Amino acid sequence: MTFFRLDASILPATSASRALGDRVEQEWVDSHPETDVVRRDLAAEPVSAEVWQAAVTGGFVPESERSPAQRDAMAFATTLADELITADALLFTVPLYNFGVSQHFKTWFDVAYTDPRINPEGTALQGKPATLVTVLGGNYGPGTPKEGWDHSTPWLRRVLEDVWGLDLRIVERPFTLVGVNPALDAFADLAASLKEQAEADATRSGRELAELRTQRSA
Repeated sequence: MTFFRLDASILPATSASRALGDRVEQEWVDSHPETDVVRRDLAAEPVSAEVWQAAVTGGFVPESERSPAQRDAMAFATTLADELITADALLFTVPLYNFGVSQHFKTWFDVAYTDPRINPEGTALQGKPATLVTVLGGNYGPGTPKEGWDHSTPWLRRVLEDVWGLDLRIVERPFTLVGVNPALDAFADLAASLKEQAEADATRSGRELAELRTQRSA
């Protein structure tokens, strides 16, 4: 049994998204202690944009005409896709950065997406259980002054749920910069409440993933 986890935070030591991801993972491992957890840390090992370019252009030419860089990039894309396809469940922890999606995650996705098994013609990930953990420094929900400024979560939902067809759960924690940015001090109580809710959601999500796997193997 395999559990795949991808982390995109560039600050591992203080990452709120990774901390929530730990809760999801722990619930899975507690239920399935024999699990092999496959990790891809995009802060420790970022995917180069040049790899994506090579993987894309390699698909435009016959195999015999591909450059070594194109062959390596396409092989790497196969590896990324294999990690997803062979896993029983998936976990992605992806913070909001500067109102948009993490560049590390976007490049990873773009390279993996060149594999035909998980691009629009492929269905290898259809229905696979997954959790997306995302954290936001501020609060961009309905009625807030910056409603609509989160351009990451809608895109992540679109590509994970609609493009790849994952059975997706989303754990979200806003206001992670409360206590860091003095301008947000007035929201301390709300931030604490939202943190508590996100932790409960993460625990519940991990438990749901584990229960789904148990049901499917019964």
